[in-house]
Amino acid sequence: MPEAKIRIPPQIWVLVGAAFVIAIGYGLVSPILPAYARSFDVGVAAASVIVSAFAFFRLIFAPAGGKLVGLLGERPVYMLGLLIVSASSIATAFAGSYAQLLIFRGMGGIGSTMFTISAMSLLVRLAPPAIRGKVSSAYGSAFLIGGMIGPVLGGFLAEFGMRAPFIVYGLALIIAATVVGLGLRGVHLREAGASEPEREVMTIGEALRSPVYRAALAASVANGWTNFGVRTAVLPLLAAAVLDEPWVAGAVLAVGAVGTAGTLQVSGRLADSIGRRPLVISGLLIMAVAMSLLGLSHHASIGAGLALLFGLSFVAGIGAGFVGPGQQAAVADVIGNDRNGGTVLSTFQMVQDGGAILGPILIGFVADHFGFQLAFLVTGLVCLLGLLAWIRTPEPLTLQRSRAH
Repeated sequence: MPEAKIRIPPQIWVLVGAAFVIAIGYGLVSPILPAYARSFDVGVAAASVIVSAFAFFRLIFAPAGGKLVGLLGERPVYMLGLLIVSASSIATAFAGSYAQLLIFRGMGGIGSTMFTISAMSLLVRLAPPAIRGKVSSAYGSAFLIGGMIGPVLGGFLAEFGMRAPFIVYGLALIIAATVVGLGLRGVHLREAGASEPEREVMTIGEALRSPVYRAALAASVANGWTNFGVRTAVLPLLAAAVLDEPWVAGAVLAVGAVGTAGTLQVSGRLADSIGRRPLVISGLLIMAVAMSLLGLSHHASIGAGLALLFGLSFVAGIGAGFVGPGQQAAVADVIGNDRNGGTVLSTFQMVQDGGAILGPILIGFVADHFGFQLAFLVTGLVCLLGLLAWIRTPEPLTLQRSRAH
């Protein structure tokens, strides 16, 4: 069948719609969270720990999340995960101390890993092999478009107090759970306790024998460190240091999301045509250059600093838009449609979350003691290390096509 005639399955569009709502809510709080943490009279490193706590709970709960999907099915686990994060967000809004903020925000990571693994499982299983990049692009675009809208709204909501965005985020997640519950009702999915004898389980040992999977793990550390850690936790603090106005942090994150969302419109198709490897390598290189230079905005005049801040954030977003579809499609190539890769997927997520945990803590420490310029330079070097893992890796698209024939 010609690739142009292969359509994205309707079940995936349900997940895309839910991802859009989730991303708006997440975007509401992402520019506010570091400043909210600092309102409890803590430093940059401690404020960054709040972001890392969310990723830490995602990391430690990932193995259990994969098992829950097998016991309960994707749809119930997805909905329950969203409701847990909703409760966590509303509780965060009413935190009375830094310790409470750390606990409430961290607990949301449990729900996050539940709906993330459920969605990844469905995307790998339902996406036709010929359009894996396109599916990844559509799902990523929903997150990024929501991510463009959310931070801007969050900046304006902060005018009503830093607690307001967390309440709205909690309500948005309830809406997303409703979308999934209604949209996937009656759709044939793996139900509670159902086994899949026809789908052989891929073990971690088997996946690690693939150079593609090893490269994907290495690059996922850099991706998590940069895009889910430093960009979320430390970049808003850099923005506040350049110009201490509530709208700046949200606008900087939104500009980065614009760069990623625009790139996703073409990167998914490129991943399905020219291959996964060129996209991941070029994306990590772009991210490395942009992140290395971002710290210069702190020492420039306000006008030049803002120009650097917004321009480099946009460029870094472009790099992220190349990395995402290439990485996800490559991991799906390793697993294939006929294998059960739940553990392989959860390990990939755990490694990425590990980067998201370490990045803000270490870079926050560097920023506290040596300044933002060195902190962002180190982040750029981490991206280069992730790039090196892909240099001698074979093209996974070629391997996938040869396996199909």
